[in-house]
Parts: sequence; structure tokens; C-alpha cells
Amino acid sequence: QVQLVESGGGLVQAGGSLRLSCAASGRAVSTYTLGWFRRAPGMEREFVAAITWNGGRTLYGNSVKGRFTISGRNALNRVYLQMNSLRPEDTAVYYCAAARYATGQAMGDRREYEYWGQGTQVTVSS
Repeated sequence: QVQLVESGGGLVQAGGSLRLSCAASGRAVSTYTLGWFRRAPGMEREFVAAITWNGGRTLYGNSVKGRFTISGRNALNRVYLQMNSLRPEDTAVYYCAAARYATGQAMGDRREYEYWGQGTQVTVSS
């Protein structure tokens, strides 16, 4: 079993920045790929970014490339999502997720993720 706890959401003006954090715990969690997804009202859950168990590879969704950065995988199994140049369309609930076997492009497929956090709200005002 893997537990995921997100933090760092909030309200920010367009053009601003936020950093989200995900604390992962549980059996063998250090071997899991960790990812971020988001869900805006009335929309499907969208892939944002992911990082492999050793931090060796990252993957980003097209809508956030060049603006968001995923990092972490230290001994505390904490990952971060640095979000810069935020836009109103980035407003969503952001979820941390863990996948035991996802690598490569599969890191962007929400069906690969077995565990999910409760989410943290990010609101970007115009």
C-alpha cells in the first residue's frame, strides 16, 4: 500500500508561481514512478508531469512544457512540482499518483497509476 499526500496549492495571480509537494510513503514506494495529474471542472483528468523512481527521467504534458518542472525523489520520497508563468487555464485540482511499472511514454497514462492522493486545489486568477 502506498500513501500520497499533496500540499502547496492555493490562489495565485496569472503569471505567478506555486510549488506543489507530494510526500509518498509505503511499501517499496521508492521504486515507483510518481506523477502529477490535474482535473479542472467538467474536464477529464489530465497528465501534467512524472518522474521515475531514481529521478533519471521526467515526462511533461504538452500544456505545461517549459513552465512546470518536476523534481525530487530524495530519501524522503518527496517530489515537487514547480509551476511558473501560471495561467487561468491551469486552475484545477492537482493530484499526486504512483505507478509501479510505468516507464517511458506510459508515464503519461493515468491508467498506469495504482495509487492517488486526495488532491490540492490550485486557482489562478486573471
